[in-house]
Amino acid sequence: MTKKFSTLFLLILLAAAAAVGVVAYSFLGRTFNITEDTYLYIYPEDKLEQVGKKLTEIAHPKSLLNFNTLIKSINKEDYIKSGRYKITPDMNMLMLIRNICNHHQDPVNLVVPSTRTVSDLAGKISSKLMVDSVTLMRLINDSAYCAQLGYTRDNIPAMFIPNTYEVYWDTDAESLLERMKKENERFWNEERRTKAKALGMTTDEVVTLASIVDAETSYGPEKPRVAGLYLNRLAQGMPLQSDPTVIYALGDFSIRRVMHNHLQVESPYNTYKNQGLPPGPIRIASIAAIDAVLNHETHNYIYMCAKEDFSGSHNFAATFKEHTQNAKKYSQELNKRGIR
Repeated sequence: MTKKFSTLFLLILLAAAAAVGVVAYSFLGRTFNITEDTYLYIYPEDKLEQVGKKLTEIAHPKSLLNFNTLIKSINKEDYIKSGRYKITPDMNMLMLIRNICNHHQDPVNLVVPSTRTVSDLAGKISSKLMVDSVTLMRLINDSAYCAQLGYTRDNIPAMFIPNTYEVYWDTDAESLLERMKKENERFWNEERRTKAKALGMTTDEVVTLASIVDAETSYGPEKPRVAGLYLNRLAQGMPLQSDPTVIYALGDFSIRRVMHNHLQVESPYNTYKNQGLPPGPIRIASIAAIDAVLNHETHNYIYMCAKEDFSGSHNFAATFKEHTQNAKKYSQELNKRGIR
């Protein structure tokens, strides 16, 4: 082969490679027709056609031929990974395909809120993740599964610490609950455990009391005082007599005024009939309430009554006589407003 021919052959190869590169770029180097970040959600049962349809709807690629062709050519059609994938304006098809095939997801900032019931919590979680609320509730209501996590059906709400967590969208129910257990263990550091021990309470008991504090007041600065009041009652062997525990026992959260007939409900959560703490939290307790119990205000109050101005705060009393006066003012205002 002459030198001239070798040079010509090399030039032809380079031209061919360049042509292939141009074609490859035209197929794979194009960015999507979007101006801001968007997300592609792929379910485990989604096939190539369904993924392509979703991609067309959210990112508006000029052609799906490159997507379909490349997936099939690298024999990855059966290995499309479920998940939540971010598509940015500067991303091209090859980058997206790599992420999908390698399961490189963008995590969800999952907010675990302080909710009234575990069922409410499951609903809020399922609105952000692939896992459905029915599956979550089935596990949470399974005594054997709760025992594996070190809880009972009554006290498992104490496992959930309201906060924001980075979680992958396609995390399954069991993995999520195991993650919540680890986050609980991380939350209960040595300092918090030492304070709980000083109160003569387990961490779950602290959370149970904190849930009552949350239910009694939404006014943050008042939580340590309310916590101190209930700790005084526990120390004196008095029933907690918390109205929110009665409402929880009845399961009727529409009740605005707890009446004498409500107090007759037979339930371990009725703290008018049962001394000490109920068997578990009456809501998902907030971190503010948990820390309010651990860092409670020291005082001699054993009675509290909502203020008659409906400000959300309370009048506190150390004697029954003073409490009766406070309760009368509040009752009169309830009657005036027709609240039954």
